Amino acid sequence: MSLPPEKASELKKIIHNHLLKMDIHGKIREVLAEVVRDEQGAAHQSLSEADFLRALQRRGIVNDMMKDLHFTQEANTDAETGSPQKPDTHFADITQMKKTYIDPSRRYLYLQVLGGRAFLEHLQEPERLPGQVCSTFTLYLHFRNQRFRSKPVPCGCEPDLREGFLLEIHRDGMGEGTKMADATTMLSMCDPVHLVLIKTDTSSETTLVSSYFLDWRAVLSLSSGKTCLALELMGVGSECKVPAGVLTVSLELYPPLTETLSTDIISTQQSLERQRTAEKERLFLVYAKQWWREFLEIRPSHKSKMVKIFAQGDCEDHATLLCSLLLGFGLDAYVCVGTKAKGVPHTWVLTRGTDGSITFWESLTAHRYLHHPIDPDAPPLAPQPKPSSPYRTVGCVFNHQIFLANCQPSDAVDLCVFDFQNQTRWKAMSEEALKSVCAPGSTTSLPPLPPLCAPALDPASASNQLELEMRYLVSEHRKDLGLVTVWDDHLSYLLSSALSVYELERCTGVSCGNEEFQDAVRRAVPEGHTFKGFPIHFLHCNARRAFATCLRSAFCEEIVCCRGDHMRLAIRVRVFVYPENACAVWLMFACKYLSVL
Repeated sequence: MSLPPEKASELKKIIHNHLLKMDIHGKIREVLAEVVRDEQGAAHQSLSEADFLRALQRRGIVNDMMKDLHFTQEANTDAETGSPQKPDTHFADITQMKKTYIDPSRRYLYLQVLGGRAFLEHLQEPERLPGQVCSTFTLYLHFRNQRFRSKPVPCGCEPDLREGFLLEIHRDGMGEGTKMADATTMLSMCDPVHLVLIKTDTSSETTLVSSYFLDWRAVLSLSSGKTCLALELMGVGSECKVPAGVLTVSLELYPPLTETLSTDIISTQQSLERQRTAEKERLFLVYAKQWWREFLEIRPSHKSKMVKIFAQGDCEDHATLLCSLLLGFGLDAYVCVGTKAKGVPHTWVLTRGTDGSITFWESLTAHRYLHHPIDPDAPPLAPQPKPSSPYRTVGCVFNHQIFLANCQPSDAVDLCVFDFQNQTRWKAMSEEALKSVCAPGSTTSLPPLPPLCAPALDPASASNQLELEMRYLVSEHRKDLGLVTVWDDHLSYLLSSALSVYELERCTGVSCGNEEFQDAVRRAVPEGHTFKGFPIHFLHCNARRAFATCLRSAFCEEIVCCRGDHMRLAIRVRVFVYPENACAVWLMFACKYLSVL
């Protein structure tokens, strides 16, 4: 039977890739040299093609070549007659390639994690029993706009992190995107492989264990194109100088280089890149000091304002991430540096609307506040807006393109005017100076734009699973109180529309559909009965944590522990899934019972 042209072409590529992987040409040369020596030693006669093929079969070369190629047949049926058609042969990919298509005209870096060791924090953990829920490690990779994630493995002193990642290396110049990168081209690619190790505990809470930037260019000096490294992962925060553990990884270029570079050339390139980065930072620091002196000359009180050019910390990272996301959605967003009540340093996000409105965003709680400044020149009896946000002072604002210091007479948020074009109110830093150290591509050969990963969770399955767990917890809680639980499935179903309305309103600020939900509830609750409902929002899918939080509300506890004639309980859970597996979980308890006078 014959294959379609596109299938035949794809099959040829797969076989070609497999032959390159197993170095078939080298093995053929070895067998050919051996056969020639044997024939010359025995008798001087010509070597036929059949003799050579038999020699390949005797040494198992043909079997080795074919054992990883698998074919499956699918019997199709005719749509009209129902009779079986001629089987259509489909081919699976090569097992060694892990079903990943490899373009023979492109170059790849195969990074293989061979295991972890010396994670001493988990040295005393008991051996995990089969089926037991435990904390897990997950390794994330980012390389030149490609993202990967390993399977979660149980935490331990020697975690079984064994995973392979195929990273594509290519050149991004005009018209050269399909050319195979040579050694010189790859030497200029200063983009490291970023490895991030995350720990997920039994309550689904995630913790950053370590972040590591791997310079992979050492393989450019090896004729085999393969090397093995032990990466010492350091901790984070206060433990940044304490090793968290060691990962063993191997790096392999595919296909191998025909011409390698010397180690001196690679080390010289790396040294020049470090010097170039250090020089950029030095020049920016010189400019920043001069800019700061000019800012202090405007008004002596500026010395006490919260103007931070360099900052690290928890809320700072959250605010920067939120600002980046809002900028990505097309909003005019900035990070604000200032204080909250009692002079506590804090950062939050500000967005400016096209109508001049100012909105504050709190990255730690997802709350928003509409800013209404107080007019200090207004008459004494004129009504003034009350403060709506918890922020007290603002010293500076910035985003990826601009840095502005507040040079108004007062840095109080309630008196602040966020007119960034007014140079008498805000002192801007040079955009050229900022671009020298902060512009995309200033420290890498490719703009750092990692794509968002699509959610892996199925929202319907996650909703159903969480609802079953919550029903079980409610029933057990009522059983401990000596109460019987009877569920009203129809009323539970009606709660779905309300949860959809709540999430829509939270995302868009638009409320619609509440009237229909209230009308449906009135029709479902008989005459003389009372209805009570309690909605609540979570950012996780842990049922026990959610139930414990719900019981802290007196109104929710009143519903869960309700007693009465013809009392029925209802519950509905809706999980809304977003990129990166971010979840918005809406939960609603409800009950109806006959009111007795």
